[in-house]
Amino acid sequence: MTEPKLDALAAENAMLKESLAAITDIGIALSAERDLTSLLSTILTKARYLSRADAGSLYLVEGDQREKLRFVLAQNDSLEVPFVEMVLDISSKTIVGHAVSTQQTVNLADAYQIPAEEAFSFSSKFDESVGYRCKSMLAIPMIDHRGRVAGCLQLINRKPSRDMKLEGPQHIEQTVLPFPVSTVRLMESLASQSAVALDKAKLIEDLENTFEGMVRASVVAIEARDPTTSGHSERVATLSVELAKAVSDVGHGKFKEVEFSAAQLKELRYASLLHDFGKVGVREHVLVKAKKLYPWELENVRLRFALAAREREAKSLYELVDNLARLSKGGFDPQPFIRAAGEAIEGQTERLQELLDLVLRDNEPRLLPDGHADQLRQVAEQTYTDVDGEIQPLLRESELSNLQIPRGSLNPQERIEIESHVAHTYRFLSRIPWTEELRDLPKIAGGHHEKLDGSGYPHGLTDGEIAPQSKIMTVADIFDALTAWDRPYKKAVPLEKALAILDAEVNANHIEPQLVELFKERRIFEKVLRGPPTSKLPRGV
Repeated sequence: MTEPKLDALAAENAMLKESLAAITDIGIALSAERDLTSLLSTILTKARYLSRADAGSLYLVEGDQREKLRFVLAQNDSLEVPFVEMVLDISSKTIVGHAVSTQQTVNLADAYQIPAEEAFSFSSKFDESVGYRCKSMLAIPMIDHRGRVAGCLQLINRKPSRDMKLEGPQHIEQTVLPFPVSTVRLMESLASQSAVALDKAKLIEDLENTFEGMVRASVVAIEARDPTTSGHSERVATLSVELAKAVSDVGHGKFKEVEFSAAQLKELRYASLLHDFGKVGVREHVLVKAKKLYPWELENVRLRFALAAREREAKSLYELVDNLARLSKGGFDPQPFIRAAGEAIEGQTERLQELLDLVLRDNEPRLLPDGHADQLRQVAEQTYTDVDGEIQPLLRESELSNLQIPRGSLNPQERIEIESHVAHTYRFLSRIPWTEELRDLPKIAGGHHEKLDGSGYPHGLTDGEIAPQSKIMTVADIFDALTAWDRPYKKAVPLEKALAILDAEVNANHIEPQLVELFKERRIFEKVLRGPPTSKLPRGV
């Protein structure tokens, strides 16, 4: 064998080794890539590199009947062309459509000179509009392991060298090479690998979309039980993720070594969306209790007061009739007795109304004023006669106890039940077989009511035991609970006061100081504040 032939054979072997090594590396890269968009870019970039194609594009099959092609990606080394994603019908009259419908590779030395016997054709409108020339062309159906076409890989204009830039149609005409059989086989192998990788990535994407849907459905179910908190979970998730991003940017202080990855941010987002999931384990009437007495309890109290008023009125009228009957024979003037009875009825009615007004005022979930507990006890000592003739107090002991709640609307037992939602959240979420990336989600969601000094719940964790993500969520949860403006039982706290309350929580050693500073400094709150109340907070805060 002559020396030139040996050199050519050596060069061919070297190229073959390079191609095999490249296809192996590409296979590894494709199997490792989980993001569909990145995977598509990798497929086209690597295919163009191996084939020395100047340009290329990718199409994916979609539609209920798999009758559509989505044009998802285009690349061109020699020309910058704006990309517009579009959906096309699969037609065997086009080059890509023919490759997909027949599951056969189309290899053209010149797209402008397609043999007459072929069923497909090429339109030069794009070339004319951008000043390009598609010459050699390769359209390879991407067939997966099930024999289904996942899409089509289209390569255009094979160059003599990878780094060459094609300078216009004439240069293309003179320079571009056809795709050789060896390259076609290599690209078919790559297309097959790519189809399997796409199938895997699409499966992962579908699973993630399903999971996302399940999470959102869970949030809807939670908020359906307490409609007044609608949007709370989403806002807490937004605030938490944005604050976590700010933490990752900090190069000093307690969190200088903390940098959350994309996977950790996703985990935090899901934990935030599900942080109140345990509310499904709390009785609904307790969950939505807006005032100290439940509506039906207050209605019973009103009925008792009304019955007491009628009873006192009847008693005064009976006394009047009795007096008039006794005095009718003596010629006395009855008017003084009538006036006295009327005044007695009016006085008793006014007194009962005053007592009822006290009950109504103290039924609000406000701070109970000094002395009101004793006044309520005096109300409870008032009596009426029920329909069975039994003497009953105007307020039952349980009603009196609830009206004497020092602050808020919940009695101690109800507060314990409400606080149990965090334990429910942790227990429910711990039963889900989370992926490796989401393994800490139950702990993060279950720690959003813990406090640095150990006074939080449900586990009484202290500073070093609370996950940074839980500390972040705590700040977000407190802020949104304070500023939510769509809750009928309380007014939203103005922004300035809400931030002051966060500072007070810091001073009480309940929440992380640096997180609150970041929250204010980066104005994280602006991500969710909309609608009343508007903020007049100066930019310097």
